[in-house]
Amino acid sequence: MLLLELYSLAGRFRFSGGGVTSMPPFLKKFFPTVYRKTLNPAINSNYCKYDNQGLQLFTSSLYLAGLIATFAASYTTRNYGRRPSMLIAGCFFIVGTILNAAAQDLAMLIIGRISLGCGVGFANQAVPLFLSEIAPTRIRGGLNILFQLNITIGILFANLVNYGTNKITGGWGWRLSLGLAGIPAGLLSLGALLVVETPNSLVERGRLEEGKAVLRRIRGTDNVEPEFLELVEASRVAKEVKHPFRNLLHRRNRPQLVIAVALQIFQQCTGINAIMFYAPVLFDTLGFGNDAALYSAVITGAVNVLSTMVSIYSVDKVGRRMLLLEAGVQMFLSQVVIAIILGIKVKDHNDDLQKGFAVLVVIMVCTFVSAFAWSWGPLGWLIPSETFPLETRSAGQSVTVCTNLLFTFVIAQAFLSMLCHFKFGIFLFFSGWVLIMSIFVLFLVPETKNIPIEEMTERVWRQHWLWKKYIDADYHTEGANIDGTNGAKKNGHSNGFDPVTQL
Repeated sequence: MLLLELYSLAGRFRFSGGGVTSMPPFLKKFFPTVYRKTLNPAINSNYCKYDNQGLQLFTSSLYLAGLIATFAASYTTRNYGRRPSMLIAGCFFIVGTILNAAAQDLAMLIIGRISLGCGVGFANQAVPLFLSEIAPTRIRGGLNILFQLNITIGILFANLVNYGTNKITGGWGWRLSLGLAGIPAGLLSLGALLVVETPNSLVERGRLEEGKAVLRRIRGTDNVEPEFLELVEASRVAKEVKHPFRNLLHRRNRPQLVIAVALQIFQQCTGINAIMFYAPVLFDTLGFGNDAALYSAVITGAVNVLSTMVSIYSVDKVGRRMLLLEAGVQMFLSQVVIAIILGIKVKDHNDDLQKGFAVLVVIMVCTFVSAFAWSWGPLGWLIPSETFPLETRSAGQSVTVCTNLLFTFVIAQAFLSMLCHFKFGIFLFFSGWVLIMSIFVLFLVPETKNIPIEEMTERVWRQHWLWKKYIDADYHTEGANIDGTNGAKKNGHSNGFDPVTQL
């Protein structure tokens, strides 16, 4: 739990940049062209006043750096354990915070963001694996989503800090906003030293007795022999794999790889990061004014936190598929409504948005954020972390993180330009993606709630109408299929909508 609390700073690092980009002193120092555009009524286009590649690079550079760092993080996590990766992440966060808070020019600012990005790469590689491996099966989903909850708390904290520091006179509020992240960064590094390594990682590296001792400690009982033997067998299979990344391309690993990559692409194509990165900018664009923009961003941050709590409670009860499908409908409708309102009421040079419609836009944004927070936000990380077998888990998580960061970089780098060119159509663009991803979930994403990680092959992939074709007949998972049944549905688990039998 200590680690989860400290990792709330991941949200603080990721989203503090979006808040300061709407602060006039920050823009004046680092992006004077954008600053002049916001002051000139003749060119102050509602949709285009923040369209600047340098401004977008400030935000997106973090994710490009995280993508590259993930490759090193994968090696560290597999060969040295989950804890060292988390400690390295904390160190990168500290360096990046110092550089950002003390930045004298754009180059120094972006180097700081790159350092933060390396921290995000190591953290995203290690933490979901750590949580999935250390959690009991019955609460694995809820515990893993606590990681996402703490990120949303970090986002809310970032919005509150930005709201407060924006009122500081003297033009140095943005430095305080970026620099306050140094406090949790230091605590994170300390916290990474206090947690135990996962039994899976210890067994994988040949430290069997230590792994068994840790397993007894985290389960609170001495009766861990069956689970320990499963870990040993999974480790034996994993050690036979000399090239885990190459092994990912094997036919039997195709289902996990396709779903993991698709979930990361779809997660970014919901438009959530575009909204959360630039919520202050977006609301300012809609005519809310600078203070009102940050205030509205605080509201969406609070909704994000509360809705993630819903996911913690429901993910191991109603399941992953139900949350994803319900949220798809909610996100699609809310984005269509936003597009209609903006299309009718907000033109390039409107002075402001009428109060009633402005409030409705905020409500629709909150509706969208709430749906994402209890579905695609946490489940985009949870499902890949619990479906890869041990022999490809670290490599699979690395590919998952890389894909996520790559498409986060693309969206972050392109969003302001897309907003300028698409205008209100940007929300129709993202709503189209929401429709596509909901269809993907309906047909291709099986239910994984309450299934041990070591039994996924037999109880999930071999029962799915499509993915069973990719699983080798001789691929064996210890302890799987213990009741001897081969039905398409087991323990109430849905394995996807089968178009052959159900249409």
